[in-house]
Amino acid sequence: MNNCEICRRIKMIEEGTNPYFVAELETEYIVIGDHQYFEGYTLFLSKKHVTELHHLQTDFKHKFLEEMCLVNEAVALAFDAEKMNCELLGNGDAHVHWHLFPRHKNDTPTPGPVWWLNRKIMFNENNCPTQEKLTQLRNKLSKELKKLQKISSS
Repeated sequence: MNNCEICRRIKMIEEGTNPYFVAELETEYIVIGDHQYFEGYTLFLSKKHVTELHHLQTDFKHKFLEEMCLVNEAVALAFDAEKMNCELLGNGDAHVHWHLFPRHKNDTPTPGPVWWLNRKIMFNENNCPTQEKLTQLRNKLSKELKKLQKISSS
């Protein structure tokens, strides 16, 4: 865990120094992605450091998946997604986390998964949000998340 990038970013959230932080739910933290080729790209970081979804305890895992669905819907609404791509990979950062990509028609040269896009394009520094843009993205997502939470609690 000492070398875990996700744990490092969670620590920044807990210290109040992560500018990408959107919200904390029971099982995870929600952050805007560092690169925004797909506007609204969001990550969903498990509070528990495990490498596989099936390593989570059953009750936590069920709540984690329920909350991921809620956040996925909030991302879709906030960023007018025509389709959502949700991926839990862990090959690069072995800490359970979801990538949530709002997708739109013709957002890539070839239809398919986001990872088919050339990395030099997807992770280009021009796709890093300015502080102003980051604030807009966080606010849009937070607003939709609060609406959905209110609906689900009533």
